[in-house]
Amino acid sequence: MRAVLAWKETFREQCVYDLAFKPDGSQLIIAAGLRVLVYDASDGALIQPLKGHKDIVYCVAYAKDGKRFASGSADKSIIIWTSKLEGILKYTHNDSIQCVAYNPVTHQLASCSSGDFGLWSPEQKSVNKHKVSSKITCCGWTNDGQYLALGMMNGVVSIRNKNGEEKVKIERPGGSSSPIWSIAWNPSKDEHNDILAVADWGQKLSFYQLSGKQIGKDRTLTYDPCCVSYFSRGEYIVMGGSDKQASLYTRDGVRLGTIGEQNAWVWTCRVRPDTNFVVLGCQDGTVACYQLIFSTVHGLYKDRYAYRDSMTDVIVQHLITEQKVRIKCRELVKKIAIYRNRLAIQLPEKILIYELFSDDSSDMKYHIKEKICRKFECNLLVVCSQHIILCQEKRLQCLSFTSVREKEWVMESLIRYIKVIGGPPGREGLLVGLKNGAILKIFVDNPFPITLLKLSTSVRCLDMSASRNKLAVVDEHNTLLVYDINSKELLFQEPNANSVAWNTQCEDMLCFSGNGYLNIKASNFPVHQQKMQGFMVGYNGSKIFCLHIYLMSAVEVPQSAPMYQYLERKMFKEAYQIACLGVTDSDWRDLATEALEGLDFDTAKKERKKRGENDNELFLADVYAYQGKFHEAAKLYKRTGHESRALSMYTDLRMFEYAKDFVGATDPKSSRILMTKQADWAKSSKEPRAAAEMYLSAGEHLKAIDIIGEHGWADMLIDIARKLDKAEREPLAKCALHFKRLKHHGYASETYSKMGDLKALVHLHVETRHWEEAFSLVEKHTQFKYDVFVPYAQWLAENDRFEEAQKAFHKAGRQNEAVKVLEQLTHNAVVENRFNDAGYYYWMLSMQCLDIARGDEEQRDEMLKKFERFQHLAELYHVYRSIQRYTDEPFSSHMPETLFNICRFLLNNLTKNIPAGISKVNTLYALAKQSRKLGAYKLARYSYEKLQELHIPSRFHESIELGNLIIRSKPFHDNEVRMMCYRCSTNNPLLNNQGSVCINCRQPFIYSASSYEVLPLVQFYLEEGIIDEEALSLIDLEVPHIDQRDLQAMRMDDGLDDAEEDPFTAKMSFEQGGSNFVPVKVNRSVLRSMSRRDVLIKRWPRPLKWEYFRSLLPDVSITMCPTCFKPYGHFSLLSQVLLTFYPGQLLCLCVGHYGV
Repeated sequence: MRAVLAWKETFREQCVYDLAFKPDGSQLIIAAGLRVLVYDASDGALIQPLKGHKDIVYCVAYAKDGKRFASGSADKSIIIWTSKLEGILKYTHNDSIQCVAYNPVTHQLASCSSGDFGLWSPEQKSVNKHKVSSKITCCGWTNDGQYLALGMMNGVVSIRNKNGEEKVKIERPGGSSSPIWSIAWNPSKDEHNDILAVADWGQKLSFYQLSGKQIGKDRTLTYDPCCVSYFSRGEYIVMGGSDKQASLYTRDGVRLGTIGEQNAWVWTCRVRPDTNFVVLGCQDGTVACYQLIFSTVHGLYKDRYAYRDSMTDVIVQHLITEQKVRIKCRELVKKIAIYRNRLAIQLPEKILIYELFSDDSSDMKYHIKEKICRKFECNLLVVCSQHIILCQEKRLQCLSFTSVREKEWVMESLIRYIKVIGGPPGREGLLVGLKNGAILKIFVDNPFPITLLKLSTSVRCLDMSASRNKLAVVDEHNTLLVYDINSKELLFQEPNANSVAWNTQCEDMLCFSGNGYLNIKASNFPVHQQKMQGFMVGYNGSKIFCLHIYLMSAVEVPQSAPMYQYLERKMFKEAYQIACLGVTDSDWRDLATEALEGLDFDTAKKERKKRGENDNELFLADVYAYQGKFHEAAKLYKRTGHESRALSMYTDLRMFEYAKDFVGATDPKSSRILMTKQADWAKSSKEPRAAAEMYLSAGEHLKAIDIIGEHGWADMLIDIARKLDKAEREPLAKCALHFKRLKHHGYASETYSKMGDLKALVHLHVETRHWEEAFSLVEKHTQFKYDVFVPYAQWLAENDRFEEAQKAFHKAGRQNEAVKVLEQLTHNAVVENRFNDAGYYYWMLSMQCLDIARGDEEQRDEMLKKFERFQHLAELYHVYRSIQRYTDEPFSSHMPETLFNICRFLLNNLTKNIPAGISKVNTLYALAKQSRKLGAYKLARYSYEKLQELHIPSRFHESIELGNLIIRSKPFHDNEVRMMCYRCSTNNPLLNNQGSVCINCRQPFIYSASSYEVLPLVQFYLEEGIIDEEALSLIDLEVPHIDQRDLQAMRMDDGLDDAEEDPFTAKMSFEQGGSNFVPVKVNRSVLRSMSRRDVLIKRWPRPLKWEYFRSLLPDVSITMCPTCFKPYGHFSLLSQVLLTFYPGQLLCLCVGHYGV
């Protein structure tokens, strides 16, 4: 571990009492003198000083959410600051503030003084304070924010809950002579229990659980500790105090080293979140930031890798089996070395030698063999079977396990690299690389080094091949140099290398890493590269051991690339050696084939034996085949029972006649195979028709169909489809697909019909837009209704035939899509002022909603509400069309009385919201003009006055102003224009702000759909218990053969008992004048008295109820549309004229076009 100074700042004659980092690590808050200073944590630049305290600032703390921080001072006050460095709150205690801490979860602030502590949160208006028996020196919250620990001058640690109640009390042995000066909770999430570190001025460091139980023994310190701080993950502790330095400890309290020596007491220390940076604050005003660099301490021997973990443990990992074993040393591990069954670990005061329990290669159990209880200072450590080697700059010392120095070598330059390369026990060889470029070989039993090479640059990495004949060196320029040790000849060199390792099982293979790539080089072939990060430290067979940062992994690397490099040079024996390291089955087959072609039968035979083939005659047949003795090879193949190989040999050589002779006429299966292969050859020879015919002869219909289909030979394809049996579905389906692609709809339809695949036939008709055939198919098979009508509707919509699309969606049962289409059509009609269409579409929408309500109970209520709204809108747009034509077109065929009634009807129904597109200006304008013509001067004046309140288009200005002047000259009354209620005989005003109802009895008016006069109809309701069918049977459905006067007398008098009144005439005898409408209800006797001529019934489909209406003027002829149930009355001269001379003005909602 090294500590590197990142930045340093000094505040003269001011003690730095506390530090706090912003949770994201970007800012550092410093309590120095009377001020709170905010610094940039990365470079130590001052961001802003904060003034607000009048005395020394003792403590600062940042909230976990990073939104605010707090400072406490000797002036007895706490100031809360925002992350924007603005003070927002200040409160006080009775004594100077000693420490503050934010709850990491609830962000509650604990502030502690000499005599009490307070708990404050942003939601509270006051601070809850609690008295204590001793001065509080430090405090800290648990990770879950449930408990607060307080350290006191009397040596007590008090653990409180969020309400300030004491739950645990820890009394230290020293009492008041050992005041608690610093505490900290371990922030690690891996710990199962909350662990509290406690440092007191009895020079002890202790650890406790939340329950108050001590963990382990007290750790003795050599100084008075002033601060304790954990790393973000809780793996290390930083402490400082009277020894004028900060020290690094493990989480168990084992000292690891010094971070930074200072000139005064270290009063506070903090670790920057999620980094290895530590900041110290000293009594002399110094603030210093150090970066801790943790070096990798490790050792590798073949497939065993040992490395340091948590600074005090050693983990030995078996790179092949992935087994691991942990050795706890409980002291700082300085060096590690591993060799065969030995493991050496250097601690501060001793070296431990471990040995495996057995010689088993998979054994991972180590035990201590020797202890060398001496302190050594060395740069590198190496262990052998009976010795340890210490490297100290230029000096190498060989010590026995009993600490006796047996040999010493002094080099001419600094030692940069050392590695054990094996040898007998007690006589191992060492490979040493020096800074001056010298490479030496040293035996532990020989005092004289052997110089192998002398380079011009420093050595960075070394390795020797398995046979000790080649040496690989990486120099300081990242160049890989490979030498022949015996001749000192440079064999090759490669750039961009930072590490190198020879394959321990293959003399000519090595790997090296650099620039994010793994490079494998075999012999003098080009390098094979693949992406991989890290250092290559070992190469065993097909496994490469790679060290990336702190992680060592064994990577399986296929050896295919170097094997093929050898095959290209016809070096079969070397390729076989590479293949033995690890290649795929196909690589083995390629090796055997290449060896046979190269007549290296020995290598080919080895490959066969490796695969378990020991038949010599079969091998000899292969040899004959590669030598060109095909007939002899065929005979041997046949003798060994491998006729298929002979057949493959002949067909590969296009010797089809020889193949036919070899097969003969007795084996139809082989004949078919041969015919297929001949067809394959014809296909590859660009003779598709011949190939197709051969495939058909061989029974390979699918291949033949593919060729014929690709070339578009439809006649040939339909012949095949007609000859195939209907059970052969796959080839038939392929024929149909090719017919579809070739746009032969008839052939495709014939093929699908033969297969009996109705679904595919439906899809064919749909895709090719043959709708009539699709519809006829749906008539017979209704289960395909959805498959036809949905795409048909989509096609209609794409071709702007929206009304037909809506009907098609409806037929398909896709009600939601049908509704969406209608809604869009309606919107477009309104926007484009096609109000006639808008009324029709709204009527269709209402009927669509009624269909949905009938079929879906969950949506019934919602759909019925929509039905009523859409019916109302349909009628409004339907009548507004007449007004719009009158105001916008130069000529009008409307009679004044019709327009007059339409305008009144529309205004009486526009009492609330006005639908889009309907203009109140146009309606009032038309009403004013028609009222003036008909002598309704009072209504005309009212209309002109209302127009003055609206925004009038410029084209109407002159006409309205003139009309307004003219109407002023007319009398203020309406000449004989009345609207009477046929139920109560009350004369109603021409405009009614209550809507289209009687002002007296509230009876809704029923209007004629032709002239919009009020019809003499009164709606009545059936008493409970009477169903529609019974009501129909009670009403006289046949017209009585009596004169009109007799009919009237029977209906009004004779049809009822004397004691029972007619409910219609009873309501005429008095004026209701109430605000509630009282409907007419009839019983069975009243129903019997009615005639069909008097009764009109709106027979709505379910779930709506039927509506019954009675005519109070039987002489008036009233008819009703059987679809939309709109009534037409013909009792006035106006109606007769409309029927006679203006039939085109009658518009029925349900048909969407004009007609009587």
